[in-house]
Amino acid sequence: MKINLRYRGKILPVNDVKLVRGVKKAIGLMFKRQGKAQALLFSFKKPTKMAIHSLFVFFPFVAVWADVRGEVQEVKIVKPFTLTIIPKEPFYRLLEIPFNSEYKKIIQILVGTERFKYVSYLK
Repeated sequence: MKINLRYRGKILPVNDVKLVRGVKKAIGLMFKRQGKAQALLFSFKKPTKMAIHSLFVFFPFVAVWADVRGEVQEVKIVKPFTLTIIPKEPFYRLLEIPFNSEYKKIIQILVGTERFKYVSYLK
């Protein structure tokens, strides 16, 4: 599926996003291969401030927390095997975007080219 994020007054389309439901919300990007990993969308009916982790995720990814309209509230680069990542504000949507060639442009917009190069270097 394709989703649109609202970021700094612009609409950013993100292609090839998989909606995660049920038990798969607990798994996320765990045990996936970086080159084949797909962006994951976690959607909630009520605002939540749920923490995430990157245990058993062997590559960095970008976590994007958004409101119900898709307005980006917060963006963080998440490194592998981080125990707890807590958003600052309650959110309705969480998008996990893996660092791979398919999502390079959108990640560069969200985190900046220099930070992208630095994190890509760490892999």
